[in-house]
Amino acid sequence: MKNLLKSFLFILAVLFILDRAGGRLMWWVNQHSQDMSAPKLKYLADEVNEDMVLLGTSRCNFHYVSSILADSLTMSVYNGGIDASDCIFTHYFALNQVLRHHTPKVVCLELMVNDFKLTKNSFATISFFAPYIGRSEYADSVFREAGNYWKYKLCHLYRYNAKAVSNIGGLLVSRQQGAEGGYIPLPKPPFFPKKVGEAKTPTKVDTLKLKYMQKFINRCKEKNIKLIFMVSPAYTVADDDLYDVLKNVARANDVPFFDYHSRGLFIENPEYFKDSVHLWDRGAQLYTPVFAHDLKKYLIE
Repeated sequence: MKNLLKSFLFILAVLFILDRAGGRLMWWVNQHSQDMSAPKLKYLADEVNEDMVLLGTSRCNFHYVSSILADSLTMSVYNGGIDASDCIFTHYFALNQVLRHHTPKVVCLELMVNDFKLTKNSFATISFFAPYIGRSEYADSVFREAGNYWKYKLCHLYRYNAKAVSNIGGLLVSRQQGAEGGYIPLPKPPFFPKKVGEAKTPTKVDTLKLKYMQKFINRCKEKNIKLIFMVSPAYTVADDDLYDVLKNVARANDVPFFDYHSRGLFIENPEYFKDSVHLWDRGAQLYTPVFAHDLKKYLIE
């Protein structure tokens, strides 16, 4: 029995050492990878110092040309949109990584239906951010809410499970071609979308997402940050009330809401889109000045 216990403890010790060593190795990979998201997460967590920071998912990542915004607004700009980050939980995590070391003057949050819609697994993509657990209690609250915080604390290798292949691939092939101030241009697609889609208003709202939307707003208020909400163009016709839930939250908190999707901007221009929800670089180059003009007008009022 005593020998069995010793063997068990030895195995545990070996597994612990392998996990910590593997975690250190994967951290190095994560910090040197040039995949789509790792460099941006690293920059947001440790280096960002721009006056304006944009946050959101791929629609933020691909739709806002940082240099155009910087020239128009005469302030430094970083596009911190993270591809496939999915909803408000990840945006709240990203915001608090920034606030650990920097307080921007302006934060712009690109929103979408997933930021309030009830979905089967709302926490699916927070795993992308797991390597940065333990730096901010505000950020870590998302993982505590999801119920998987202690899994990531216990097993360091597990933190890299979601993006291991992508991170390793990013050591071999860069996906940052043309990146400028966080903006990553999408190349011209081989064909443009042929049919305008429909964006229907969800019937069920996730109250926990709205709670985190309010927490996001509150954190910006605490730091005296001007917060902007926006929804960029999509090649779909939106229901008139598609974003009413989010607009009500914005109105209650005096946060401006720039909605270019519902108003149908570029709906007559399929040649600006890669697919139904993403502009390629030409579309982004034409959309960003529109947003910059409206935002500048708001900021100087």
